Amino acid sequence: MTAQPTLAERLLNGDKRALARAITLVESDDPAGWELVREVFPHTGHAAIIGLTGAPGAGKSTLIGALTRLRRQKDRQVAVLSIDPSSPFTHGALLGDRIRLTEHFLDPGVFIRSMANRGALGGLSEAALQAALLMDAAGKDDVFLETVGVGQAEVDVIDHADTVVLVLMPGSGDSIQALKAGVMEIPDIIVVNKADHPLTDTMIREIRGVLSLAPQRGWRVPIVKTEAGRGEGVDQLVERLDEHRAYIEAEGTLSERRRRNLRNEVLALCTFRLRRRLEEALGEDAEFTRLLDEVVGRRLDPASAATRILERFDAGEAASRR
Repeated sequence: MTAQPTLAERLLNGDKRALARAITLVESDDPAGWELVREVFPHTGHAAIIGLTGAPGAGKSTLIGALTRLRRQKDRQVAVLSIDPSSPFTHGALLGDRIRLTEHFLDPGVFIRSMANRGALGGLSEAALQAALLMDAAGKDDVFLETVGVGQAEVDVIDHADTVVLVLMPGSGDSIQALKAGVMEIPDIIVVNKADHPLTDTMIREIRGVLSLAPQRGWRVPIVKTEAGRGEGVDQLVERLDEHRAYIEAEGTLSERRRRNLRNEVLALCTFRLRRRLEEALGEDAEFTRLLDEVVGRRLDPASAATRILERFDAGEAASRR
């Protein structure tokens, strides 16, 4: 009797149901999910991971839909991971229906998944890179990461993507403020979407002005005008994506980016797990409650309280190892 293929084997063969199940396990912090990532990790590193970031309403989902259409015309396998705000009631993804990607739902060469950010300040869930790795292992050629539109805090997409695309829309003062506040340091490509707006050229001049103030790197950040709803300008964006990919491969910076990304992911997972262990250890701890009361009463500052808590936590960890 032939043995049934394992979940890892099914995933590596491109089974969409296996991929969906694997992401659910990782997102749920199930030990089986982390074991699965461990098993398939050697098969990763082949997909182009592209992060799209920008303010809400800029048209990121529509743009991804248009990019997916063009990539599929080249017979490339595509995955989309949309990081959405968490529901305060279910902690699930609020925008899970991905209405603007419906034309691709029945395409066997496209995998679409929404993931709640669970309150992550930088717009991405701590499980996002793990999900992207699973999509990579499943044989996807392109993985698009769409992040929560939270403006200036939305910077950790740079820790997950090979190429970062900043999507802006004309007439949005918030967009230019974000650029001036340092978000301009993030993108490899800037897209001005909804480019039929009368303020498009004004916005492009402002962007070029901000870019001119930044240190000049080897790669000059291009500005692409698109009207994603009609598919206009998206072919030029694909060309810029391919050019950036070729550039970072030729310069050797792709491997540097991925090393940095994985380093930051390791640190993020350490931080997440240490915080959870600390919360579990404190629980209803009377000393913690007493220290918190001292802080509330302004008799002890928060930093001193944190130092004492960590000292007690470290002592408890050391005692448990004896």
